Amino acid sequence: MNPKQAKDFLVQQVKEQARLDGISLSELEARMMYFTESDDSCENPLKLNEEFEAKYDTAEYEPKVSRLLHRAYQRLKDENPENKRNWSLAIQTLRKGDHYVLVLWDVAPQSDHPMRDFFKPFNIGLLIAVGIFVAIVLYHFAGH
Repeated sequence: MNPKQAKDFLVQQVKEQARLDGISLSELEARMMYFTESDDSCENPLKLNEEFEAKYDTAEYEPKVSRLLHRAYQRLKDENPENKRNWSLAIQTLRKGDHYVLVLWDVAPQSDHPMRDFFKPFNIGLLIAVGIFVAIVLYHFAGH
């Protein structure tokens, strides 16, 4: 597998995941996943980057595509072991160079629900504190 084939595979999986999730992914957003300056798997990288920067916010794009990449990988693991092997081979192939899609893959995907994620540990902590308080009260009223 060469870098172009690796990116073709990953981009196709991300497009499929976006379709399944009902998330819009423009052709330019998909093309940006090919970005690299290290080989010919990206045609005219400077023009692509300029076009992308004029239309999209990188701070929104990267978490969006990172989530799609990770959900696509999970889907492949669950559905098709052969495609999971192809995924691993694609990532391994790209690790030999400097490819933007690896930045998107390596970053931990941000949640779609940051407030809910904040309150999960908060609620667990609150539940533990209430449990300790109840235990102290029961111990105190039990005559000890």
